Amino acid sequence: MNAETVVAQDRFLLVTVSTADAPPATRVRVWRKLRSLGALYLQQSACLLPDRDLVRRQVARLLASVRADGGTARQLTVDVTDPAEYAQLVAEFNAERDTEYGEVVERAPGLLAELEKETARGNATYAEVEESEADLERFDKWLAKIAARDYFGAPGHVMAREAVERCRTALTAFENAALAAQADTHPADQATTSALPASATLRAVE
Repeated sequence: MNAETVVAQDRFLLVTVSTADAPPATRVRVWRKLRSLGALYLQQSACLLPDRDLVRRQVARLLASVRADGGTARQLTVDVTDPAEYAQLVAEFNAERDTEYGEVVERAPGLLAELEKETARGNATYAEVEESEADLERFDKWLAKIAARDYFGAPGHVMAREAVERCRTALTAFENAALAAQADTHPADQATTSALPASATLRAVE
């Protein structure tokens, strides 16, 4: 996505919040919500977000709650007409998302190592499959949350998605090993197991 294409379509929301006269919990709630939206902070109490419908509605609700708690809040819509400045803002948004994607890439090998360890120990069991499926599901949800605030297509998404897909592939192989181990343990049930449709076997979380 290049700056020339986006400048004519996207403006920014300039959000300022002061919770000095609000309960401490309000400050925490504001920080968490703006972080979940992927806000780019210009200074401590002022940040930018792309002017998208969903973002605008969520910000409006947040600021209304701040005012109800005794704080002050404002939302202004601004145009960034300088292409270089716009490109710099996009780069800063992308840099923050790339940092988050990098955390996914950094953590994913831990699941791969766990699967390798359990395979080497001969511990490919249904219990281990289910535990690893839960881990993979957490990776999927984590990646989805980052992608939801990745407004400008940060390049780090590719490596993060590939890292999670490697985990998915490894988990499928681990599941197959668990099925094979069960067949070896219960040879009398092998014919029945082989007759089951593919839909009856465990799958990695999609």
